[in-house]
Amino acid sequence: MDHVGIVVDDLAAAVAFFVGLGLEVQREGSVEGGWVDRVVGLEGVRADFAVVQTPDGHGRLELTKYHAPTGSGGNLNPSANTLGMRHVAFAVEDIDAVVAGLRGRGGELVGELESYKDNYRLCYVRGPEGLIVELSERIG
Repeated sequence: MDHVGIVVDDLAAAVAFFVGLGLEVQREGSVEGGWVDRVVGLEGVRADFAVVQTPDGHGRLELTKYHAPTGSGGNLNPSANTLGMRHVAFAVEDIDAVVAGLRGRGGELVGELESYKDNYRLCYVRGPEGLIVELSERIG
């Protein structure tokens, strides 16, 4: 897999959220014109994007803000069982520190921080645009 694309309304806030999780901005830019219209199947595309990457270089997210055409709103706080892509997961080394850092920036848990058997500590965090981010710390 090369990357996962996420459409956002506030690109700066989305980038800041993922940088706060330890991802690094790989590149930023803008796209428009007939070629991108044809690729995504829309007319009059004008968009800004940022690609953020995990520190190990193996995972990337493409965050995109469409200025045109305007898209449909959608549910900004879907539950974990809503059809479609529901979360992006990240392995972390100190889940308590990561959660504390997110809470310090206004982040909140979707549910609770729990252990799965003696193997993992897991939680879901609500990210920008209602995205659910799973944090996973291997403990066993």
